[in-house]
Amino acid sequence: MTAIHKTLANGRWFALTLDEQLGNVGSEVGRATKRHRQGDTAQRDRALDRAFELLDLTIQDPRWRHRLKEICRAREVLVDTFYGDRVYGDTPEGLEKYFFQFALAARRDR
Repeated sequence: MTAIHKTLANGRWFALTLDEQLGNVGSEVGRATKRHRQGDTAQRDRALDRAFELLDLTIQDPRWRHRLKEICRAREVLVDTFYGDRVYGDTPEGLEKYFFQFALAARRDR
């Protein structure tokens, strides 16, 4: 699969903190949530593709080996919420709030 975020995939992603990484995922989740509410599934799916790519890059980051369970679960819940049966009972808005906390933490730590 071709990388959507080419400069990030080439190493820049791995210079970011976990809060910055997940905050960026949250930006894409926010875009997906907005498009979901508007019924624009094509744009929603593009935003989700970007979010999944960023989550996958985060999963590959060796610094977060001890956090893999949480990061992988977040990915699983994201898939379930938008494409699954909502087994976890989450909503797009709930996921947006979850990831927004990382963006806030990243901004606080600057």
